[in-house]
Amino acid sequence: MADTAPPAVTDQISTIDTSVPHSARIWNYWLGGKDNFEADRMAGDQVRSIFPAMVETARQSRAFLTRAVRFLAGEAGIRQFLDLGTGLPTADNTHQVAQRVRPDSRVVYVDNDPMVLAHARALLVGAPEGQTKYLHADLRAPDAVLRQAAAHLDFTQPVAVLLFGVMGHIGDDVQAVSIIRTLLAAVPSGSYLAMSDGTDTSEAVVESHRQYNESGAMPYHLRSPDRISRFFAGLELVEPGLVPFTRWRSDGEGAPAVDGYGAVARKP
Repeated sequence: MADTAPPAVTDQISTIDTSVPHSARIWNYWLGGKDNFEADRMAGDQVRSIFPAMVETARQSRAFLTRAVRFLAGEAGIRQFLDLGTGLPTADNTHQVAQRVRPDSRVVYVDNDPMVLAHARALLVGAPEGQTKYLHADLRAPDAVLRQAAAHLDFTQPVAVLLFGVMGHIGDDVQAVSIIRTLLAAVPSGSYLAMSDGTDTSEAVVESHRQYNESGAMPYHLRSPDRISRFFAGLELVEPGLVPFTRWRSDGEGAPAVDGYGAVARKP
């Protein structure tokens, strides 16, 4: 991943293989979007046939992102956001939530999917007081990501590192921890990690992801809440800690549990 300008959008679009399902497009399909192809819809429907709650889980994951970013921009006073594994733009993207609270917020999105690149350039436009940038880069090369992001973010000031629904693509826990530690080492005290991922908390979700991983899409590895909790070692968890999406500072009472957990934590 070179620190150079990304190729033209037309060049990126030509590299999209619509016959192979892709996680960003499947997620877009579950959220009711139109930026997906038949292979994505088939893979998405296969998961839903085994795990019908997948669509609701996707929506609740998005709602968690909204609440977490609103907290970070508001109560936590964060003005800079590094959103890795952005996915396709939908409603209430990170910059929209943050800049509603503080229009001067800076948001840098990172993804390595060419279709995301094309849409991001057209749609990820933020408030004029702030800054919204997109980097075509790979989470698995965090040092290179940080070098590119440093052109747009001030790493001497607190940054919120956002990893929503992406670490499941890194199956090895040691590698995943290394990536997170590299990212957090680059930001100062007072920065935050906000993270969510699918969990192996029901037989249906485990079986649905087993079949999903056989579809040809990039594999997504479920973890237990305990394994996810290790990513927050050395950080100060914001109440209520690592919990199902629906139970993190939700406005509704008695929200049901879902097969996905999230947390926000501060770097001391």
